[in-house]
Amino acid sequence: MAKNMNALMKQAQQMQQKMATLQKELEARELETSSGGGMIKVKVNGKQEVLAISINPECVDPSDVETLEELVLTGVNQAIKESQDMVSNAMSKVTGGLSIPGLF
Repeated sequence: MAKNMNALMKQAQQMQQKMATLQKELEARELETSSGGGMIKVKVNGKQEVLAISINPECVDPSDVETLEELVLTGVNQAIKESQDMVSNAMSKVTGGLSIPGLF
């Protein structure tokens, strides 16, 4: 029984090390999404931080600020969701699909 427990503890430690390494790697990953047919581009990292927003001047209409705001909001939300999905998928590969509370 003690051997099984030691093996289990060793596996848990290995998983923890892999997850820490992956976490650092994911924080450095970047992805870019767009909205409005590419008029708005949003770049985020694996920590769901917005790194850049690019707005095509063609979609800037002073008489229609609401549309621009909606395009930016849509782009940011999509980028954050894709970043969360990227992190979740990468973590599930390490944990074997096991849901561990408090991880990302």
